[in-house]
Amino acid sequence: MMFFQRNLWRKSFESKPALSQIIRRKLFASTPSPSLSPAERPPVLPPFEHQATPYNKMMADEILKKRNEFLGPSLFYYYKKPLNIVEGKMQYLYDENGKRYLDAFAGIVTVSCGHCHPDVVNAVVEQTRLLQHTTTIYLHHAIVEFAEALASKMPGNLKVVYFVNSGTEANELAMMMARLYTGNLNMIALRNAYHGGSAGTLGLTALHTWKYPIPQGEVHHVINPDPYRGVFGSDSSCYANEVCDHIAYATPGKVAGFIAETFQGVGGAVELAPGYLKLTYDIVRQAGGVCIADEVQSGFGRTGNHYWGFQTQDVVPDIVTMAKGIGNGLPLGAVVTTPEIAQVMAQRIQFNTFGGNPVCSVGGHAVLKVLDKENRQTHCADVGSHLIGRLKELQQKHEIIGHVRGRGLMLGVELVTDRKDRTPAKAETLMLFEKLKDLGVLVGKGGLHGNVFRIKPPMCFTKEDADFLADALDYAISTM
Repeated sequence: MMFFQRNLWRKSFESKPALSQIIRRKLFASTPSPSLSPAERPPVLPPFEHQATPYNKMMADEILKKRNEFLGPSLFYYYKKPLNIVEGKMQYLYDENGKRYLDAFAGIVTVSCGHCHPDVVNAVVEQTRLLQHTTTIYLHHAIVEFAEALASKMPGNLKVVYFVNSGTEANELAMMMARLYTGNLNMIALRNAYHGGSAGTLGLTALHTWKYPIPQGEVHHVINPDPYRGVFGSDSSCYANEVCDHIAYATPGKVAGFIAETFQGVGGAVELAPGYLKLTYDIVRQAGGVCIADEVQSGFGRTGNHYWGFQTQDVVPDIVTMAKGIGNGLPLGAVVTTPEIAQVMAQRIQFNTFGGNPVCSVGGHAVLKVLDKENRQTHCADVGSHLIGRLKELQQKHEIIGHVRGRGLMLGVELVTDRKDRTPAKAETLMLFEKLKDLGVLVGKGGLHGNVFRIKPPMCFTKEDADFLADALDYAISTM
């Protein structure tokens, strides 16, 4: 009982932003003695005006036990002792004990507006009270309003929208469109790419840690245009020439399509070499293929300087796939293409039971409105630039930081044990991963060797949050 009262007392103080950092350090036992110098003290989370709701449901140990018994064994979890996250508010998450964490991974780059953003929650609740579900065999205003709003964000002639439930589904549909429209079978994708976990999209994915030994279709993987680890550095023309050679040697000379993330997510926040997509799109189109941009993680203004990741490469794709941030946590995805390509789907019935249902359509539309109203694209550019600066300062200080990359709030920090050889710091990454969690920072982890911190927080992330994250990383490395 005493622990429960103390925990509530602690949370009530934590919610009052007027408390000075000095008072907070004295109150909370998680910090060392005041006799330590400021550089030796762990950083403290910025004040935040929210009091976590007391939690009285199943605790972590019991959940894990039941999960191991009743859920699939392929599921994995972060941290040696997995967290039981029970509440979220904007850029913060709370565990079963009321401890607050800075969410720098946004539910795997899914929470765009912020956890439980009131505008999105209210829109979803109001629609749920009226009508929770119908399919597209009936008319409903929400789906056409959302489709129109989404199409208005697209360049060129990209204005026909198909709604699905996930990024995997979106990429499956895009691949089918490409093959039907061109009459060709072979798909080109990048090494280090991740495009989904279904039987079809596993073929597009090129990270062995995610692939099962099953037939994976006519998919060819070309050299990844990675400026940090790629064989040609930042020379986009060399990478593009390799695509041309690959088509000539490994395909019938004609392809269905080319798919790429502009910023590889699971692969470790890798931004493609400048100018690569423009050169490669021309090569693929000359070979009869269409060009697909996977915007599942990099869309909706996250990169700051552009609304879509592909715009950073000055190209317009033929098909764009999206999910994750489109719904701020709702199971929602979309494919947007041209009327000409869309028409090929009319030769048969193409249907998705839950695609564009009223609740998800209203929620997705609310997300677009929030991002515009709160100027989140500009905010990502501003805060992201500040955070990149802080991280590059740490790179100068700590040899283990081999590379800092990305734009806006789509960032990666690659850790190495040897900067010259770029040897992945696998064990050290795991150690720092745990330390950051203990300090109150949740980041993602990616790359083939799991040595890249993926920093992709909700887009309401502030400069104060960025400073705390940088200070926590500095402290974790310094005390490793």
